[in-house]
Amino acid sequence: MGSLFLALVLLLHLSWSFSSTHLCLPHQRAALLQFKSSISIYDCYLEYYKTESWNRSIDCCSWEGIKCDELTGHVIGIDLSNSCLSGFLFANNSLFRLHTLQWLDLSLNNLNGSPLENTSSLFHFHGLRRLNLAFNDFHGRISSELFSQLVSLTHLNLSVNAFSGLIPHQISLLSSLVSLDLSLYSESTTLTFDGRGFDKLARNLTKLRHLVLDTIVMSDVALTSFLNLSSSLQRLSLSHCQLHGEFPSQLFHLPNLKHINLGLNENLRGYLPKTNWGSGLKLLDLAYCGGFRGPIPSSFGNLTQIISIDLSGNLFEGQIPDVLGNLTKLTTLDLSYNHFHGRMDQIQMPSSIQYVNLSFNDFHGPLPDYIFDLVSLTSLFLSSNNLSSVVESDMLSKLTSLEDLDLSNNNLLSLSTGDKDVNHSFPQLRSVSFSSCSVRQFPHFFRTSKLEYLDLSNNMISGGISKREAEGWESLQELYLSNNSLTSFEQFPGQSLLTLDLRSNLLEGPILSTCLNLQIPIPALLQEFLISNNKLTGNVPSSICNWTSLQILDLSRNSLSGTIPECLGNFSQNLLIMDLQMNNLSGKIPDSFLNNVLINLYLNDNRLEGLVPPSLANSTSLEILNLGNNMLTDRFPHWLASLPNLQILILRCNRFHGPLPHSVAASNVSILRMIDLSGNVFSGPLHTKLFQDLRAMRESPRWRLLSPDDRAYYNSEDYHTSVNVTTKRLELELTKTIDIFVSMDLSNNKFSGQIPEEVGQLIYLQMLNISHNNFTGPIPASFGNLVALESLDLSSNKFNGRIPSQMLKLTFLAVLNLSENDLVGQIPYGNQFNTFDNDSYSGNLGLCGLPLSKQCNNHGEAKPPAPSVAEHEDSQVPVFWQVVMMGYASGVVLGLSLGYIVFTTGRPWWLVRMVERDLQYKFTAWIKRKRPKRN
Repeated sequence: MGSLFLALVLLLHLSWSFSSTHLCLPHQRAALLQFKSSISIYDCYLEYYKTESWNRSIDCCSWEGIKCDELTGHVIGIDLSNSCLSGFLFANNSLFRLHTLQWLDLSLNNLNGSPLENTSSLFHFHGLRRLNLAFNDFHGRISSELFSQLVSLTHLNLSVNAFSGLIPHQISLLSSLVSLDLSLYSESTTLTFDGRGFDKLARNLTKLRHLVLDTIVMSDVALTSFLNLSSSLQRLSLSHCQLHGEFPSQLFHLPNLKHINLGLNENLRGYLPKTNWGSGLKLLDLAYCGGFRGPIPSSFGNLTQIISIDLSGNLFEGQIPDVLGNLTKLTTLDLSYNHFHGRMDQIQMPSSIQYVNLSFNDFHGPLPDYIFDLVSLTSLFLSSNNLSSVVESDMLSKLTSLEDLDLSNNNLLSLSTGDKDVNHSFPQLRSVSFSSCSVRQFPHFFRTSKLEYLDLSNNMISGGISKREAEGWESLQELYLSNNSLTSFEQFPGQSLLTLDLRSNLLEGPILSTCLNLQIPIPALLQEFLISNNKLTGNVPSSICNWTSLQILDLSRNSLSGTIPECLGNFSQNLLIMDLQMNNLSGKIPDSFLNNVLINLYLNDNRLEGLVPPSLANSTSLEILNLGNNMLTDRFPHWLASLPNLQILILRCNRFHGPLPHSVAASNVSILRMIDLSGNVFSGPLHTKLFQDLRAMRESPRWRLLSPDDRAYYNSEDYHTSVNVTTKRLELELTKTIDIFVSMDLSNNKFSGQIPEEVGQLIYLQMLNISHNNFTGPIPASFGNLVALESLDLSSNKFNGRIPSQMLKLTFLAVLNLSENDLVGQIPYGNQFNTFDNDSYSGNLGLCGLPLSKQCNNHGEAKPPAPSVAEHEDSQVPVFWQVVMMGYASGVVLGLSLGYIVFTTGRPWWLVRMVERDLQYKFTAWIKRKRPKRN
């Protein structure tokens, strides 16, 4: 009986023990509830928040996101990722009293931390085995306490936060670490791994299997340190880490490696090993390192587990080995932007492939038949090669999964346009690009698809696009037909169109009659209408003001006439760019600008009159204002200084008059960096404050013009901003270089007085032209500070004194014109001054020294002229040959200047050479007219 009683007691005890294994310990429950009360929940897209289940009436081991040890009941894991949490994790946070915690995941929240070096209590969880604080907004350095106290950690993830500074060397104490992720994706903070710290980590973390350090600055790390990493390593991700030098190919031999990502390390070099690849490799990413070179080895055929290969943006070369077909699990292959060559039909592809990008190489020959049997293919990019084929619809119809097709920039590639092609459908196709091929007609066989993007620009499409051809494109959103030979366009394709690009065709007549029929409905969502460089005539129709969703309106380079409709200044609150330049528009500019998102306004090269409309002051987002080459009559609009984003201001060749205000830019906000006021009647002196307030010309550049990151609502990537500048009396169009060019042109006005020394503060100035004015006094010695200057024209003024020797520091100077002044003394000798010819100094009778024939005396002044021999019969012959030699020298320097123009503007050399020959011909003709006649 006693033994039975003892057995019952023992059974009850065991029953209580097992039932208690799932009960939360009271002090840990209190700590969790205190943590909940210390943070808040912000509005987000979630319908349910994990912490809603946290209350005293429920066992905390049953709360959402909480995991307890099954035997002791201790809290060992917290998962509050993606929980819309907001608040601060101070050092005394109750969460840090959970010393049995092994796993903590607070990712995808909006938590802020006091600097982590002050939150030492966080790191007293001696049993903690996993910590994840990813996708938060902590600030400050990673505390060394984290690494010195949590030595039992096996998983550590602090990625996507705002940590900054040097990663502490104590991280090497985490010898049990299996997974480490410190990756950082913020532009506002920088986290750095120095060479010593990473070397210690690589040697001590012998159990490491996952190492993710994307975007950590590792420029100080010796690449040989990676050879010390554990042989158990499975994942190595080091993208955008500023690694440089020769990457050790032995790392590719690690036996357990499955994932290696070294992409976006622009100065990283290396080769792919020919043998001993880890057979388990699943992902290889070397994209845009720039320096990996050599061929793809045939040993690639051993990578039977590989899923994704990205070798784009490097120097790989040679033919693709015929082993890719063996990679039966491969779904992503990107070999674009390399130097591969060979026939396309010699490249094998596995049937598993879904994404293929071979663009920007030198593949040639016809498209192989096997391409059209890859039924899993979703994206095919073969642009910028030398492929030759006629693509027919029945070929593509087999690719039922195809979503993106880009065959552009293959000059011998064309599209079939037969009526039979209408019978095929492409259910998944969204994007097609046949730009710069040999397409001769508008295609039929994409109409029945759900196509959203079609690019047929730079082809041979002639004649018109009929109403019948434009039907059936109901899903089409973007249509690019620029640089063809279209003469009419009868209907918008579909009613979903956002972008219509008809630039550089042969369209004639009024915009909405010959080009677009007045009866057709305009898509309500049309955002970009580009029809520049055609032969349009007539007025700008006021009905355009009904296109209220428009973001870009480009009617430039046509023969439009009449006045600008009054409504055009305020018809769309979305308008970013209005380009009406190079037409025959007349009358006044409407004073109706209410749009504060307008970025670029081009009204230049018309016949506009009157004042600059004051309502433009409402366009506070304006970056470029070009009103040049009109007949505007006004004083300098003082309100321009209030536009905080104005970067480029061109008022050239109008009838502006009077003095400039003391400042043309607000000193506290201005980023103005290109100013062209030439060819007006501005007068008076230039004030010191004008130069002091041009911050973008004297401080490190911070500007951007519609970068891709700014185009969340700006669809076109093809619309290039351009402006004209004048240097060496040649007018040049800047397109690609406009984002970096800094210039000031005040030439051909009536400015007077001395140039303030403060001009030397504009150290980022690249072109300065103040010629043909009435400036007096010496050239400021501070010109020597303009170290970025490439072109300087001070000609046709009244400058006196010597040329400052400090200007020898202008080592980028390619064009110099000091002619027609009153300068005296010896011309500085050395650096760029040794490249300038006589024309740079003509009309300054007091100058001496090379390149002039006039010598200087011991005091550096011009020697008196030699006795005249003009009465000699042949005295004009030496003068003639002197002029010929000056002409020869002028031709040499002209060539140098035009070479500079090729370099800085990207103009083709042959076009520049044509201009050079023309000028040289005119100069030779002038010499012949001056040749002395003999009896």
